[in-house]
Amino acid sequence: MTITLGIPNLINFFMISMGVGVCGLFILQIRKAPIRRQIRRYFILFLWMVIGYITLHLTRELLNGRPGEAIRIALRLVTFFEFLISGFMTFMLSLMILYIALPEKNGKTVLKILVGVLALHTALMVVSQFTDLCYLFDSANVYRRTKLYLLSNLAPALMIAQDIYLLIRFRGKFTRRTAVAFWIYLIAPLLAMLIQSFYAEVQFIIFATVGAAVNMFAVITNDLTKKYEDQRVEASRIDTELTMATRIQADMLPNIFPPFPDRKDFDIYASMKPAKEVGGDFYDFFLIDEDSLGLVIADVSGKGVPAALFMMASNILIQNYAMMKKDPKAALEAANEQICLGNREEMFVTVWLGILDLKTGLLTAANAGHEYPILKNPGGKFEIYKDKHGFVIGGMSGIKYKPYEIQLEKGSMLFLYTDGVAEATDAALEQYGTGRLVDALNAKEAATPRETIENIYASVDAFVNDAPQFDDLTMMCIKYNGQEK
Repeated sequence: MTITLGIPNLINFFMISMGVGVCGLFILQIRKAPIRRQIRRYFILFLWMVIGYITLHLTRELLNGRPGEAIRIALRLVTFFEFLISGFMTFMLSLMILYIALPEKNGKTVLKILVGVLALHTALMVVSQFTDLCYLFDSANVYRRTKLYLLSNLAPALMIAQDIYLLIRFRGKFTRRTAVAFWIYLIAPLLAMLIQSFYAEVQFIIFATVGAAVNMFAVITNDLTKKYEDQRVEASRIDTELTMATRIQADMLPNIFPPFPDRKDFDIYASMKPAKEVGGDFYDFFLIDEDSLGLVIADVSGKGVPAALFMMASNILIQNYAMMKKDPKAALEAANEQICLGNREEMFVTVWLGILDLKTGLLTAANAGHEYPILKNPGGKFEIYKDKHGFVIGGMSGIKYKPYEIQLEKGSMLFLYTDGVAEATDAALEQYGTGRLVDALNAKEAATPRETIENIYASVDAFVNDAPQFDDLTMMCIKYNGQEK
């Protein structure tokens, strides 16, 4: 059997070759586009359907009227898949419009209707494959439409009607370029079919389908790419601001060690590792006078920028009241009242505040819901000191705190930390715990405050391994050396 290629067939071959080539090039372009993987896959699948549709359509036109039983079987298969793919293409277009027009929750009912219509279309095409319901091939293998031919277009027509409704009803949700691209895709094939009714030998439907599809995806891909670029620029700006915020926060906390090089009566080191760019933990130490050292460690509820802002305000208040009142109990009560006055977000902070008399070694402290301190006396081991807990700062006004005293001897060490240390979690969701913390502290008893904190960081890192850090890690360690007589 030979197929004679007249001018119309040459034009059709040219158009399908261009269509396949353009769709193929656009598929390659979409693969590299900076859009979400699910959307990329959706676009690529749609374009492969376009390639399949126009190829099957032209194949049917070329085989139409050729003699032979094998040709007849091929014609029925080609026509079946052509009509089936046409319905699926319309379905995917409807999904795209529905995705933009309606949120996922509100669009579920419409989606169910679409799936039902697609199932109806598939069933009609299966029936047509084995009967002459919508189309038939006569004894000469010529394609003929039956009186019920419109049933083959019923499902696509219903879906297109819904698309038109969504485009009109929710036009405010579509950009002008996207809306125009959708309208072109809906109207262009109809116009092509109208023209083709006067000149049936040239398959204008191929050109219209490919052109409208490529135009639609070019517009949508361009819009998504622009949106991605805008988001990238915005993300870069936010990263820059967060980096600056990280520096500002780090500069708010004492970060030069040794902080008082001329003081030999104590040695102190502290560190804060936020879970995000900025954190809610903070520590502080400051000389109230020549012989009094203020010590603060705290943990703000929440994480990120809000916690960091609350942290800075709380740190300033606690330090100021500690400097003014020289009494941990009074300083915490005053700070609590001040924070409760303007705490609309209902954030709170756990605080341990101590004032160490550098002459005598007497430590006066108060605890506002913070972790227990860990104490080591000369010749002894690190042990948890279960002090008197009070309510958190910022939780309720009128709270009274209970002060207590610890007598430090020369060589005593005090280790303070936030819950992010004890609650550090590995991949199996097991917590590091205070037991491991105390064991790690006692593993190197002769370590300096700086070495002690570095050892704990190493121990926590080894425990959590590759698990992500969920909370800020903050520690402070002081060794009391006493004053020389």
